[in-house]
Amino acid sequence: MGTFVISQRLSGLYKYEFTSRKGKTIFTSNDFELRFEAEEEILRLKAMIGSVIFMRFRSSRGKFYFKIILDKSEVAKSRQYTTQLLMQKGVDEILRTLSVSEILDFSSSDEIFPPAEEVFSSNE
Repeated sequence: MGTFVISQRLSGLYKYEFTSRKGKTIFTSNDFELRFEAEEEILRLKAMIGSVIFMRFRSSRGKFYFKIILDKSEVAKSRQYTTQLLMQKGVDEILRTLSVSEILDFSSSDEIFPPAEEVFSSNE
């Protein structure tokens, strides 16, 4: 099953990525000023997956990618794929798992793991 991961860029803006069950990024959203805007768009995308348009492109370097269009506006862009078949597998995974995907929020500045010094000093 795919997963949405919300994170914060160094610029302070928020984004989300949709990753495959193997942890590879399939697509990345546009930027958002506020975290809740990213979450709202994820929920809208999940609810309206039947209305999504996948526009397929080929880069100047010969790689394949797609843009996700919802309500006549671009909401995300895929990673680049080496073949059309791999790109289609990415689209298929989106259609199959997006509506039931969980949302993980890694946008807070709280550290998930304590710094290494704290771990070693508490074991002494």
